[in-house]
Amino acid sequence: MGSGDPLPAALTACPRLSRWVRVLPEGVVEVSSGKAELGQGILTALAQVVAEELDVDVARVRVESPTTNEGPDGGFTAGSLSVQQFAPALRQVSAEVRAYLLDAAEKRLGTDHLVVRDGVVQAPSGRSVSYWALASAVSLDRDANGLASPKRPASYTVVGTSAPRADLRDKLTGRPRYVHDLRPPGLLFARVLRPPSLGAVMQGADTVAAAAHGGVVSVVVDGSFVGVVADSEAAALEGVALLRGSTSWSESDTLPDQDKLSDFLRSSPAESTTLLDDVPPALDELASPALTIAATYTRPFIAHASIGPAAAVAQWDTEGRSLEVWTHSQGVHPLRREISRALGVPTGAVTVNHCEGSGCYGHNGADDAAYDAVLLARSVPGRPVQVVWSRSDELSWAPFGPAMCVDLTAELGQDGRVRRWTYDAWSNGHTSRPGTLAAPSLLAYAHQHGQPIPAAEDPPLERGLGIGRNARPIYDVASLRIVTHRLLVMPMRTSALRSLGAHLNVFATESFVDELAERAGRDPLEFRLNHLSDDRGRAVLEAAAAAAGWGTSLPTTGAATGRGLGLARYKGSGAWCAAVAEVAAEHEIRVRRLTLAVDVGLVVNPEGVMNQIEGGALQALSWTLKERVRFDRRRVLTDTWDDYPILSFSEAPRVEVVLVSRPDQPSLGAGEASLGPTSAAIGNAVYQALGVRVRDLPLTREVITAAIEG
Repeated sequence: MGSGDPLPAALTACPRLSRWVRVLPEGVVEVSSGKAELGQGILTALAQVVAEELDVDVARVRVESPTTNEGPDGGFTAGSLSVQQFAPALRQVSAEVRAYLLDAAEKRLGTDHLVVRDGVVQAPSGRSVSYWALASAVSLDRDANGLASPKRPASYTVVGTSAPRADLRDKLTGRPRYVHDLRPPGLLFARVLRPPSLGAVMQGADTVAAAAHGGVVSVVVDGSFVGVVADSEAAALEGVALLRGSTSWSESDTLPDQDKLSDFLRSSPAESTTLLDDVPPALDELASPALTIAATYTRPFIAHASIGPAAAVAQWDTEGRSLEVWTHSQGVHPLRREISRALGVPTGAVTVNHCEGSGCYGHNGADDAAYDAVLLARSVPGRPVQVVWSRSDELSWAPFGPAMCVDLTAELGQDGRVRRWTYDAWSNGHTSRPGTLAAPSLLAYAHQHGQPIPAAEDPPLERGLGIGRNARPIYDVASLRIVTHRLLVMPMRTSALRSLGAHLNVFATESFVDELAERAGRDPLEFRLNHLSDDRGRAVLEAAAAAAGWGTSLPTTGAATGRGLGLARYKGSGAWCAAVAEVAAEHEIRVRRLTLAVDVGLVVNPEGVMNQIEGGALQALSWTLKERVRFDRRRVLTDTWDDYPILSFSEAPRVEVVLVSRPDQPSLGAGEASLGPTSAAIGNAVYQALGVRVRDLPLTREVITAAIEG
């Protein structure tokens, strides 16, 4: 960048420098990035980018949570794109801000031979002036022009270091930080009465007893949306309990047979899309293949299972004309537009502020809780209202990660190389985020109006697809045909869950590659390398294999043990990640060690990248061995931690992450890169341990037993 080069896309969309960075007289650099802290450390990484360009201590940089009142519209904080898309914008903004500050310093000090140390600009004479003293003299209410050149990576001293996470002190010491902790003056507490099943419609509600209950301020009934506002959480819960006994519902069977889920996916109305149909003319002239191999892989619906349930606070003004919302949504601007659309009010009447929640990777219940709060707060203008979901709400009503089914066929030539590769994937769409569907996709809106949320869509190619994400293998194959089938019905509400379709697609692809390697009589690592011309893919694969001791004997424990590989470049355009898993098959599968190598280009915060890769690997381990939404024909049955267990601390294995640094390459996101490779590595290790290929997730004792018997 520099000399008027094109600006980063995010900066082109929001070129005003002051909307990104403000230099405050008290010695603080305030930053608006448009991206939300979800536990991924984005506040720290982006602060490092700004500190590097401005030559200030990173502790001086305060990255604010997004709000629709100021800063850029960062869309959704999703897709592992925050650093990839917004670090270049902040780097250029900061370079330009520094240039304006130095220009003012030159005029003040009478020389252009200046050195900056932690915001203090010093001349050779010893005279100095600080950014903070210059702040009032330098207007940033101007657009970026691309004339200032950011630093070269070789000169970095802040980027590339493991700066301490800006958000962790509060979280580790229990200081109020989350939206659940907000206690504005006059706060009221609210709870929602959910229908008894997913397709239930309210027939009538006797609200007299609930409204008369001590502490209850308001009872709201709007279509099938029912809630209570009270002066205490206890009173709100008691009011909902009274309503539950006095509300009648009609119910019907709306869910498929969970034991025939793949049949449901294949037989439902669907929109089929051919993503790739590449059959070179010369291929058919080659000798007949030695072997044709086919396999099917599946995964069930998966819950977000956020440790802390969704929550939000909303407040209407006393006239009921304007609204302010505090939410842990991943997209405050899209949510603002969706609330405006749902209520039929001007967008300018709605302000949405991000406030951290206790964990989220995808479209969970945060947006729904926000709209719950909006509807309930409307009954008490001028008072803030907080809604917190129950554990049952969180596990039953938040959007699920879609169930998927994949058919794979390949031809293996006599030379041991894969010739043809045919791939079909069936799934619900992978996004019903606010603003992505024809009608508002908020749960309470659907209950208000007695209509189902429309079928989930899929992100377009430029955002990495959904069902087809990572359906194309990283390997060199002469002929590829890839088709996705998006269901047009959605009995179970689905939306974005960390890595979207890449989770099953990489599990299927990498499991199938192991099957092909075995048929070819090759070592899985050797077979992959023989089909891999992607140099960065080769590097992470070899690094993970070397760190894990691939080819060496596993320790003898008395249990059957195995070691497996997995590899992918996330979305085909993001980070490269390879995983090696070591498992022991006892009364259930136990993962003893995970070794991962990752290439995210320029590493902003090494510890942050390793945390993200490790966290993704552990979540994938939980999905692979444990997680499955169970349901009957009407309702979700897994609505407690007992019914929906996730990985426990005692089950977490040793995890080692190797960073393959590329400081000369653009930064790529890390948050979702490890999920598919980890699941595949575990599946392949299970095969090595037991000699049976398990193609249906999760790899529970029952599923493995069925595979053995089958």
